[in-house]
Amino acid sequence: MSFGIFCAVLFAALLHASWNAIVKLGGDKLLTTLLVTGWAAVLSAMILPWLPAPAEQSWPWLAASAVLQTGYYVLVARAYHSADMSLSYPLMRGCAPLLVAIAGTWLFNEHLPAAAWAGIALISGGILCMAGSGKGGNIRLPLGIAVVIATYTLVDAQGARLSGNALSYTLWLFLLSGLPLPLWALFARRAQLNSYLRGNWQRGLIGGIGTTASYAIALWAMTLAPVAVIAALRETSILFALLISALLLKEHISRRRLLAAGLIVAGVMLLRLA
Repeated sequence: MSFGIFCAVLFAALLHASWNAIVKLGGDKLLTTLLVTGWAAVLSAMILPWLPAPAEQSWPWLAASAVLQTGYYVLVARAYHSADMSLSYPLMRGCAPLLVAIAGTWLFNEHLPAAAWAGIALISGGILCMAGSGKGGNIRLPLGIAVVIATYTLVDAQGARLSGNALSYTLWLFLLSGLPLPLWALFARRAQLNSYLRGNWQRGLIGGIGTTASYAIALWAMTLAPVAVIAALRETSILFALLISALLLKEHISRRRLLAAGLIVAGVMLLRLA
């Protein structure tokens, strides 16, 4: 993996942690998620006319991912409602890289060197150690989300590789997955949505830009490097989430989480050297 791809995926991790923090900071977690996904769909619709369509071989993967992503957005909003971001985020993101690495080795026939496996293990282990010092909450939901994340990551890696254009594939994905929830809210919670939109549209726009750019970078990288490595490196977003939790959300950051951050940094170094 080139240094350029390495740095790009780290930037994607920063963007990913930022849009998750926007959801956590929102007064209504579900409506904030709707604004983020809605803006992502609008932005995608504005850019797609200028891009070629994804190859037909990728369409089934695109459809499957759109369903998975829609469910993911709903589950994330519910997870942040029932537990601290500093607990739920590490659980859902920490288990996913190991699941992707194990399944990806079989699905994509990508054989990783020992250093890469060690790096992935350190990153996942460090993330899970952070969750281990969190406050009480429903941990089953974040763990279930981890399975969803691993599944849509593998689906999208295959879809992006078959699409011929990772950016076009990503934007079609955000257009398709970003429409169902806002359309539901227009019928079920129209008054609340209109009121919330007036006071929070800027937050949704920033989040929409962040989530779209973050995933576009990750899928582009997965067309050029092993899926497991990119998936693990993207989950270093937990380091940025740790800073956001401490500085913006005013959540307590224990010494254990700081030590866990050291494990993640060590894992990143191993991935870079692998």
